[in-house]
Amino acid sequence: MQTHKFRIGQQLQFNPSRHEHEDGSGLVEVTRLLPFEGSELQYRIKNRSTGRERVVREGQLNQP
Repeated sequence: MQTHKFRIGQQLQFNPSRHEHEDGSGLVEVTRLLPFEGSELQYRIKNRSTGRERVVREGQLNQP
């Protein structure tokens, strides 16, 4: 069983895939840990500047 690399409240850099809009990139905060889906764990994040929330894969998040 895999464990999440990041924790709720942690601020991270979100890097959207090339198929997603770039306007969602930037500093985000983890708001929820989600279960394993497909090939990676997932997170619910909130963009710090726009307030927009979305679900992302663990590989799309990095330390700032």
